[in-house]
Amino acid sequence: MMLSRSLVWLLAAAAVQAAKIAVSSPKVTISGKGAGVLQTETLSLTQKSESLTLGPTDTLKLTFQLTEGTPDGKGVQPHQTFLRFYDAASGEEGIQPVRVSSGGKAKFELNMAKPPPSLPPTSDAPLSVSLILGSFVHESAKYELFDLHVPASGTIAPHPDATQFAPQPEITHTFHAPQALPPRPVSAVGTALVFAPWVVLVGLMSRISIPLPNLFSTETLPFTILLGAFEGLLVWYWVGLRIGDVLLYGAVLAVPTVFAGNRALRATGRWRAGKR
Repeated sequence: MMLSRSLVWLLAAAAVQAAKIAVSSPKVTISGKGAGVLQTETLSLTQKSESLTLGPTDTLKLTFQLTEGTPDGKGVQPHQTFLRFYDAASGEEGIQPVRVSSGGKAKFELNMAKPPPSLPPTSDAPLSVSLILGSFVHESAKYELFDLHVPASGTIAPHPDATQFAPQPEITHTFHAPQALPPRPVSAVGTALVFAPWVVLVGLMSRISIPLPNLFSTETLPFTILLGAFEGLLVWYWVGLRIGDVLLYGAVLAVPTVFAGNRALRATGRWRAGKR
């Protein structure tokens, strides 16, 4: 007896589980802003209905009744009820939930003046509208309702950071060719022009008799060498030294140069006093 009762309950549960939700009285209405009802259609669930067209300010209303596929036809509220808008041309889709009351009455509105964000971007191609029902205790169902023509979407303004984070062109580095040395004849002519005035100066000084009796004395020679070191430092700076290095080396040379210069001046003064 207990076994037969359990079997009856299992069969009843299986029947409920296998029961399919029935959709009755599916109806779609298109109304325009300030123009009343423009079109009313009763939909067929066995085959796709004729395509519908919405204007920029039109509103689509879809109503239907959901009942259990049993003789009593009790209203049922599925766990999930939504419409799928699919653009076959672009592959984009949008999902819109449908409000269903506890008694199974369903209602959906689509106002093109304020389209929902989930509506996919549209072009001239129609959107395929499907009704999908999902339930834990009933068999899920999907119905192809109709094709819907809606106004084409406007161009979406690019995000301010879109160009910054978009792929950038490859960075290429252009390196200048190394500086070419001038031909040897040109270098020789330039060197000759640089040293020519010095050759002329030395030649002229050789013709003038300038007595320098104390130039190589022990009191004057250090000062002369230090002055030559300063000249060499300037040449070195011109070739490759930095200004900071020149100032450092110049400060070091300045100390002995001052003392050597004072000593040379005193020696020159004594030499001039003795000559008189």
